[in-house]
Amino acid sequence: MARPARNQSPSESGAAPAKREALAEPGVVVAAFGRSFRVELAEGSEIDCVTRGKKSDVACGDHVRIVQTGGGGGVIEAIEPRRTLFYRSDVRRQKLIAANVTQIVVVVAPKPSFSEDLVNRCVVGAEHAGIAALIALNKADLPEAQSALEGLELYRGLGYKLVSLSAKRDLTPLVAALDGHVTVLVGQSGMGKSTIINGLVPHASARVAEISTALGTGRHTTTHAELYHLGGDSHIIDSPGLQEFGLAHLTPQDAGNAFIEIRPWLGQCKFRDCLHLSEPGCAVTQAAADGKISERRLVSYRRLVAELTRKPDWK
Repeated sequence: MARPARNQSPSESGAAPAKREALAEPGVVVAAFGRSFRVELAEGSEIDCVTRGKKSDVACGDHVRIVQTGGGGGVIEAIEPRRTLFYRSDVRRQKLIAANVTQIVVVVAPKPSFSEDLVNRCVVGAEHAGIAALIALNKADLPEAQSALEGLELYRGLGYKLVSLSAKRDLTPLVAALDGHVTVLVGQSGMGKSTIINGLVPHASARVAEISTALGTGRHTTTHAELYHLGGDSHIIDSPGLQEFGLAHLTPQDAGNAFIEIRPWLGQCKFRDCLHLSEPGCAVTQAAADGKISERRLVSYRRLVAELTRKPDWK
């Protein structure tokens, strides 16, 4: 005699996914930390959510559909199609930074000194993702600022926006550039990203402290990505400080296209498979020798491609 089928829970039932989808409501991820997320619902309230299963590929700024649970939390059931995704990667994993952004602002400062190679990698990551990039020199009131600004003029010459400001005194130079954008702030620790956020969003400091307490970190430094509304259709995402920016998801060809001053010379080298490292007849090398490509940027490109192809002897 066949054993009677036991009653199935919603999670076991074959109809469960469809049922959950019917119950799901839209939201936007406004904070991402580890495998838990804070989601803002359509009416403006926020709810703490987790993903179903162990894998987490949700980013701050994602538009999602969630199902509320009895304990006052929720489960993210689906991620809506993204317009853009800004992330970094190494050979082992990817680190999602922000989704659906239209602009990145790379924050640098004259003190502590910043890594130009990291700036290049952030800009290259943005180019590859189809996201506009702006460079903001903070702490412009310091004596070392003029020298830093002169070094950054290279990027203005390439067509990138460049602003200088002192976040503790006046954010006006940056504010206009944020209008109508979903912006993510990126940069090394100590550049002043949190000062910028606190100046733009008065309640940000209290909100960071609240989340730090909830997470048990006891720290008010940015340890997670968080989205703030600036009004209208302008929003900004703060992200943790960077010490490195891996681009393992790029191919050498991707890198060549993402360094915008190299693009015009692609396909003009003697060898079709030229990586523009030290090959003979390289049009990119010749362009640099003729002063048409910055040697500083070319060094950064070659360092990246050597990393992608594991060619440490490109010099």
